Amino acid sequence: MGVYENNRLVKTFTSEKKTSEILLPLVMESMENYPISKMIYTRGPGSYMATKLTYIMLKTIEISKAIPCFGCSGFALNGGQPIKAIGNLYFIKEKETIITKKYEQPVDACFALPQSIHDLVLDEESIPEYILPAV
Repeated sequence: MGVYENNRLVKTFTSEKKTSEILLPLVMESMENYPISKMIYTRGPGSYMATKLTYIMLKTIEISKAIPCFGCSGFALNGGQPIKAIGNLYFIKEKETIITKKYEQPVDACFALPQSIHDLVLDEESIPEYILPAV
């Protein structure tokens, strides 16, 4: 998680804990220490539960604190690399369509916060983009 000031990254938070354990404390700490004017999250594809929890938390803050919440694609933060779905299935983006593809070897795609969000493409929708592969 990161905090941006004038579109530039000023603070990064990392944790090995699960989203359900750490996200709320990190968001609360950020709100206590920084003047938050908007929130951006990756709305998918990816972990269904992590995306759902994040959206519910940020939407609650949007409603209760009047801080707008925006979404962006997970592919915007990993250079367009495959994103883990389930088992050996990964989400990939072909043109504007997201599909799942099987990889025999694990794909090591790193996510990183951009140093600037000036050019980050925000989606028109902030609701999660649930793309669940057939199991």
